[in-house]
Amino acid sequence: MQSHSSSQGSTAGIFAVAMSAILWGTVGVATQTIYRQSELSAVSVGFYRLACGFPFVALLCWKIVGKDCRLPVRHYLQMGLVGILLALYQVFFFAAISQIGVAVATLITLCTAPVLVAVISVVVLRERLTGATLLSLSAAVIGIVLLVGRPGNIPIQGSLPLGVALSLGSATGYAIVTIIGRHLARSCHAILSTTVAFGVGALLLLPFAAANLAAVTYTARIWEVICYIGLVPTAVAYLLFFTGMRSIRAASASILTLLEPLTATILVLVYVWRTAGTIGSHRRTVSSDGYGYSVSGGKAHILSSV
Repeated sequence: MQSHSSSQGSTAGIFAVAMSAILWGTVGVATQTIYRQSELSAVSVGFYRLACGFPFVALLCWKIVGKDCRLPVRHYLQMGLVGILLALYQVFFFAAISQIGVAVATLITLCTAPVLVAVISVVVLRERLTGATLLSLSAAVIGIVLLVGRPGNIPIQGSLPLGVALSLGSATGYAIVTIIGRHLARSCHAILSTTVAFGVGALLLLPFAAANLAAVTYTARIWEVICYIGLVPTAVAYLLFFTGMRSIRAASASILTLLEPLTATILVLVYVWRTAGTIGSHRRTVSSDGYGYSVSGGKAHILSSV
């Protein structure tokens, strides 16, 4: 009976993390509207994601957890660290793009993150890497390389060592978020950790985004999209992610989250097909919330992702 219950929990966890990744994959196309109709920066969008998601998760936290939030101080410090890293790994990634370009930064970040999660989970969480997990991890990394495409002879605009370091910093930030999320899931409700992380992350990003936020003219359509990305692929997605982490290994979760770039690629193909009628004879770039897509010869290559 216990084995059956554990199996059901693992299945539910896999579904929750997979759904979170799919929802994350919708951010790129959704925020394309924002970039076409306003001057909001990527960091400002990152702020709005956390700031708009915060009231939603805070209300849920009040309804579900209530006043019973008595946890060791170290747990709240860990939740705060998750919020800091949610903010910083976006800043690191965009800084890496300015140094080495979107293609190289994406290739390093997306391919490194799941490997780091797997290694850290063995050392910190004492999780065992099975042959199936290693095989899935290898296939996922190869798949990302195929999705991103080879950077080729892309000129480096800034410092290559600095750009690589920033990309690795972004990947490390994501990896630590995953590891801490797995650890916290064992001792507290996912809605509580999500609420604290969103609040801390939004406060940290506010100084970086403040000037841009004040200079932008907002329309009703812009606010609609901001609310969507704050509620669905942020609040709901991260709640699903941290909930799913209760029952599956960190390495497995990191592999499942690679459904994000796959979803984004499918959506951008649909976007280009709807706007151009055909893909084969067109080449265009869709840049949105850290995603850049080059569509050429019937193939879509992800140039950047966060």
